[in-house]
Amino acid sequence: MKKSIYITYAAAALFLGVTFLSCQKKSESASIYPNNRSPLAENSFIELPLGAIQAEGWLKERLIRQKNGLTGHLDEFYPLVMGESNGWLGGDGDQWERGPYWLDGLLPLAYILDDDTLKQKALRWVDHSINSQREDGYFGPQTSYPNDIPGVQRDNSDDWWPKMVMLKVLQQYYSATNDERVISLMTKYFHYQLKELPDKPLDFRTFWPKYRGGDNLMVALWLYNITGDSELLKLADIIYKQTFDYYTTFNTYNWWHTGSMHCVNLAQGLKTLAVYAQYKNKEDNLSVLKKGFTDMITFLGYPHGGFGGDEALHGNNPTQGTELCTLMEYMFSLGKMLQISGDLDYAEQMERIAFNALPAQIDDEFMNRQYFQQTNQVCAAKHDRNFDVNHAGTDLLFSLLGGYPCCTANMHQGFPKFVQNLWHATSDNGLALLIYSPSKVKAKVGDGTEVLIEEKTDYPFSENIILSVNVEKEVDFPLYLRIPSWCTEASVKINGTLVDMNPENNLLCIQRIWKQGDEVQISFPQEVRISTWYERSASIERGPLVFALKMNETWTKKNFEGEDKKWHGVDYFEITSDTPWNYALVSCKKEEISNQYQVSVADKIVSYPWNVQNAPITVRTIARQLPHWQMYNQSAGPQPYSIAYGMPAGRTDSVTLIPYGCTKLRIAEFPVVGPYTIK
Repeated sequence: MKKSIYITYAAAALFLGVTFLSCQKKSESASIYPNNRSPLAENSFIELPLGAIQAEGWLKERLIRQKNGLTGHLDEFYPLVMGESNGWLGGDGDQWERGPYWLDGLLPLAYILDDDTLKQKALRWVDHSINSQREDGYFGPQTSYPNDIPGVQRDNSDDWWPKMVMLKVLQQYYSATNDERVISLMTKYFHYQLKELPDKPLDFRTFWPKYRGGDNLMVALWLYNITGDSELLKLADIIYKQTFDYYTTFNTYNWWHTGSMHCVNLAQGLKTLAVYAQYKNKEDNLSVLKKGFTDMITFLGYPHGGFGGDEALHGNNPTQGTELCTLMEYMFSLGKMLQISGDLDYAEQMERIAFNALPAQIDDEFMNRQYFQQTNQVCAAKHDRNFDVNHAGTDLLFSLLGGYPCCTANMHQGFPKFVQNLWHATSDNGLALLIYSPSKVKAKVGDGTEVLIEEKTDYPFSENIILSVNVEKEVDFPLYLRIPSWCTEASVKINGTLVDMNPENNLLCIQRIWKQGDEVQISFPQEVRISTWYERSASIERGPLVFALKMNETWTKKNFEGEDKKWHGVDYFEITSDTPWNYALVSCKKEEISNQYQVSVADKIVSYPWNVQNAPITVRTIARQLPHWQMYNQSAGPQPYSIAYGMPAGRTDSVTLIPYGCTKLRIAEFPVVGPYTIK
């Protein structure tokens, strides 16, 4: 049979939530993976069942380190809160967010790795949560506990917020197992909410659920798609009205000003407009959401993908902090926004966070983390800094509980949820590869035939990706590929035959009859480029990676003492360096970048590339020291304004830059000396 290839681009149709155009006329048959039920609007992409996507290569190694580290053993290293006394296990201890937070990463990790030990550990919590449900529909902890446990919430058993996290956990559990107990519990609980919320609104007990109601709304609409219970649509309206008004906020000038909102609330609440857009006000909500997202990047954003909030919003000065919980919730929100709207900018932002900010804030063995990270971070020692909130100077330390313990509980969902967003199903019974990393996916396509596609790559360190198709019989289905906006010379081959492409667009659709052994060769050439940030500073980027000054890192283990030990645990690591850091880049014309920045890529990428020793890419360039730019308050001093006339510069050195995600100390936003001509 002659095999035909139809290529179309659908990026324009994706914008503002318009469902993407198929490669050919959509089949009259029902979608294999159902989209939204009427009257909900159809989503652009459909999440695959948990476990359908598995990690390979460096990404699998990252997940295994989570399993062997805190994700797989947090109950052993943090027994005071995650042990048998936890209220979600029926004890008289913590009954708030921390247990569900841990499960929100532990459970998807268990099913992505197909690990029975982790599954059983997660199932204990799931079973206790399901069995805790009362006749009236309420579920979760219902007891008080002693007031001498440091760092945990008091008796908030009727707080709506922690139930929202456990609802997310149960939703994922159902995705992996189809356990009907989840549907029964949610149905009863949401009817309980429908009755109680008018008198006990989201902010009845604490202010957190008012900002995070989008999570509650998300699960209620998910359940509606399964059961068709119209009462859930009434509940959706109530939840949306009681949730913080992100629509009006994002339409307000200067909404991002310092101190205006808690950073995690913004990251988590960001998806609210998209979630409700499935039901009402789709184009308007998605348009306002895009404005808010653009404002975040412009006025709060950092090159690593996160934004300034320590803990309130705090601008984009590179020595302000980014909270680890913020990155986790920001990535999850972006995934939902991508699925609903189809806007591929959200996919690129997820990559930016996952490949830069996220690995930089957690140690190699997944045993210690920072509460805050700084974009320009030259010393991670115990000291109070210019943050909105300080926790006895522990916020930059690598430790179990430094800063505040919420991040110890919530740090586990980042990479598992990232894996879950690599591939999506489409309503025309195809597959969409929207975020790139080594992986494999098993899904039904076309006429219901199961296909296994292996993604072989060292991306983001490599420019090349190979997709190997494994299928028992020939099957006709569309394969969608996101073309990164930073790539100007992308190419795709099928079995060695080059596909005609228009690199100005973002989504490539390949419609063909696929057979066993078909291979798709993707090339995304990566060139050095310069982006502009705070005080006209410059960041060096290549592909989805941001580069930072390579610094020697001296890790010193110390013990907490006195009151610090009660709140922050036994020990911690300080990281210091003897490497000069006060460098300015020398400006150059755009056409001179390739000569001024010399790139070297290792012949072999090791299984775990995310540290200074294993960094697989280096960039060499010249830089000039700025003698007046010195330490202030244990941080890099105030950022020099770039290309300021008469800025005194010292000697010129050759410096090495490595991927931001491989660093714990660094300069990533550099002052610039010389005529500034990069656009």
